[in-house]
Parts: sequence; C-alpha cells; structure tokens
Amino acid sequence: MNRPQPAPQASPQPIASESHKAPAAGRASAAESALRARVRAYEAELIAFRRDLHRHPELGRQELRTTRLLRERLLAAGLTPRVLPGGTGLIVDLVPAGTKAGAPLLAFRADIDALPIDDAKSEAPYRSTVPGCCHACGHDVHTTVVLGTALVLADALREGRLRQPVRLIFQPAEEAMPGGALDVIEAGGMEGVGRIFAVHCDPRVTVGRIGLRVGAITSACDALVLSLDGPGGHTARPHLTTDLVTAIGRFAAELPAALARRMDPRWGVSLVWGRIEAGSAPNVIPQHAELEGTVRCLELAGWREAPDVLHELVTSMAETHRAKWSLDYKRGVPPVVNEAESIAQFEMAMTSQFGATGDEVVEDTEQSLGGEDFSWYLEHAPGALARLGVRAPHETGVRDLHQGDFDVDERAIAVGVELFGSLALEHGRV
Repeated sequence: MNRPQPAPQASPQPIASESHKAPAAGRASAAESALRARVRAYEAELIAFRRDLHRHPELGRQELRTTRLLRERLLAAGLTPRVLPGGTGLIVDLVPAGTKAGAPLLAFRADIDALPIDDAKSEAPYRSTVPGCCHACGHDVHTTVVLGTALVLADALREGRLRQPVRLIFQPAEEAMPGGALDVIEAGGMEGVGRIFAVHCDPRVTVGRIGLRVGAITSACDALVLSLDGPGGHTARPHLTTDLVTAIGRFAAELPAALARRMDPRWGVSLVWGRIEAGSAPNVIPQHAELEGTVRCLELAGWREAPDVLHELVTSMAETHRAKWSLDYKRGVPPVVNEAESIAQFEMAMTSQFGATGDEVVEDTEQSLGGEDFSWYLEHAPGALARLGVRAPHETGVRDLHQGDFDVDERAIAVGVELFGSLALEHGRV
C-alpha cells in the first residue's frame, strides 16, 4: 500500500488555504469524514491564530494576552472557560447532557508559553515582534491544536455527538521551573480526569505522522548545589584544618561514580558537574567550596531514589574529610511515562482517522533526554504524549527545537485537531 503523503509546501511562507490540507487519507468512516470537514472549516482561522501567537509570544506566567485571546474565542464558541488563579492559563469542560455525576473526564493539554530566545526567521511574516522571546518549541502549535479541538467538540456537543465529558487544559509556564503543570493541578485541573493526552512538535517527524513510545518518552533533570565549609587555614598546615580544595575535588571525581554504582544501571542515572568553585589564593585553604551540576534519569524509579542516595553518599564522604556540608537539591520534573493503553488509543485514533495502516502514519520514537512537565499530570491519571510531525516533506535539514529558526509545516495543526477530535468522539476511553 502506498503511504499517504502531504503535498510539498513551502514553509514558513504564507500559503493559500487550498494548499493547506491535511495529509491525504484512505477510506474513512462517515464520522471520520465529518470530523475532517469540521476541522477544515476552522483551518484557516486556526492558522491565523497560530501566527498571531507566534508574532506575540509571552514567557511563562506572563501569558496574559494569550489567555485573553483564548478565553474570548472559547466564550464565542459557547463554552465557559475558567482562568487559573495566577491569571494565566485556562481550563474548560465540555459535558454532554445526561452525563452522570462523577463521570471521568478525558483531558487534552496544551502549553501556552514561549522561550526567552530571539526569533531568527527574518523572512517569516509571522516573526516574533517581541525581542528576546519566541515560540521556538512549538507551543503556539500545541495551543492552537487544543483550541481547534475545543471548537470542533463544541459543535459536537451542540449536535449531541459528544458522548463523554472532556476537559481542555491550556497550561502556562511549561518552560519555567517549577512548571505550570503544578499550577493546573493545584487549581484542581486534574480532579475527575480519567485519562490525559498531549502532543509535542517534533521536527524530525514528517507532517501527517506521529511518533509513539510506550514507557518513558522524556527524561528527568534535577539541579543540585553541594556546599562544603570548614575553618580554613594555611596550605602549610592542612592537617590542622579541613582541606576543602582536596575535599571538593574528591567529590567532583568520585560522587558521580559512587551514585552510578548505587543505582540500577537500567535507570540511566547520571550526575554531571557544570561548576566548581573553591579558594582565591594559592597559599590559603578556603572556608567554602561549591559544586553545581545536574542529575538526569531515564526512568521514574531512578528519579525517585536519587536524592536519598545522594544525601547518604555525601554524608559519608563529608565525614571522611571533616567537612560541614549542605546539599540544595532542586527537583525538576519526572520522566513522562506513557501508558500502554493510552498509546494504543493514540494509534487507533490516528490510523482510523487517516484511513491507513499503522506504519503509514505512526512511527516509533526514541526517548528524549529533555524534560517535560506533562509528567506531573501522569502522577494523577494515566495518559500519553505523542510526537506530532511538523517537518515539511521536502525539507532536507532539521530546524531543531529551542533554536531561533524553528518553524513548522502548519498542516500539522489540522492533523493534531483531527487526532484529538477522533480520540474525544470515537477512540478515547477512560
């Protein structure tokens, strides 16, 4: 069978609406065809909305304009969004008439913030107008996909075609530390949610396809600062004081190896230092020394155990060197661990909606070493994150995430809306 491929598109230049169609599909059911027609009816508006967001990016917990635009459009669709207590980000529920009290919700999440990066796309008409701020991670696409899902499902709700309650989450500050997922959870955003889905733009995946992986798809990254203190002294008499330079050097060399030997190697736990500081004169033993670095973990179990093991190891090593110590261990995010059933629902929705076999529109994806705060939602409900293909078929290079020239093939927006719409209307179950 020939794989359905989208027609080549010159990205990121403006494109006429006729060329902005979702990838060609094979045979589809009446419901799937109706969903595609709904999505296409909104497609031009959604592309314009994404470009507006791209022109006006906002950093984490500053997304006031983005929140206002989303709220206004959701209200116009007959929905009742509620803004998070911090003033940025929204939650909106769609509940069919006759839904039993306490029925679990199927949730879809978007992140709405941008990055502190200059936009390097000098020729794009939707280039960022905000110096030092750019949607270089595709959050404008994620936001637009979930907005499009809201519009399609609002139509379905009015027409009696939505058969299960749905929650749409527009989350602030995914790029911040701690991430805005915790803001949503604190505001009750996961109460009643039975399963949650999200997509993330992937410039390595061609538009019209998604990347899926059961288990960990991102990694954990924590930060730590190890401080050692002592009375100081003369380098001629190290035996009378605490030799912090030697001590901090031993910690730098030995602590990563000691941690690795205490953790299951399958967890992929690694400690890497990025800064070491001690002393200011060649003949003075300093009173203070510091190490700063990151702990990265591929598996959730390793992320949970690493802080306790590090504290135990530091206690033992510091005692050997007679040094006082403190360990400032800052939690980042756990790995995103995709649930197998949620991945199966993702694949069913994608293949059914686009009338293709799995290998035509779905591909395996590898685990990323980056962090993603969608993981916090998965502490409260099962779910999955998919890689949304945004690469134009004719592109030979890859404009990577978190770079100023990052851009997408905008047909990915319609693909994402169809995918989420198919989950909400047909294939998603809690």
